Amino acid sequence: MGNVLFYHLTRSSAEATARTLLDKSLPKGWRVMIRGTNQSTLERLDHRFWSEPADSFLPHGLQGGPSDGDQPVLLGTGAIANQAQVLVLIDGAETTADEAGALERVCVLFDGDDPARLSHARGQWKQLTEAGVPAQYWSEETGRWVKKAEKG
Repeated sequence: MGNVLFYHLTRSSAEATARTLLDKSLPKGWRVMIRGTNQSTLERLDHRFWSEPADSFLPHGLQGGPSDGDQPVLLGTGAIANQAQVLVLIDGAETTADEAGALERVCVLFDGDDPARLSHARGQWKQLTEAGVPAQYWSEETGRWVKKAEKG
């Protein structure tokens, strides 16, 4: 059973943090699904992954294409379709305890300046940890990522 890592964003964007997580996951041979709730956000992320940084290629695709199962990184709103070991949740996207427990890692990225997103993340923490899924809470309020809490 993997961990759920909650990332309380106060300085970095979800896009930048997701890119950092991809840069750590892909060299381990892990496939990644980035699940959002807003298609336009995923399309913006798709564009950034193709163009930034200019000297770095990040193989990925938007969910719904003919090669979803082949994508090392898949961006979508639905179920995992690329045999991912890592699930990154943005924009309040959801996971279940069963899904999280079957993965190496779930990363929940949430905007600490948005009270609704903060409340939603607290609800996810409670739901997942009460179901027995190990979780960690990370904050970047000091400018560095610091683990603030761990359960399970």
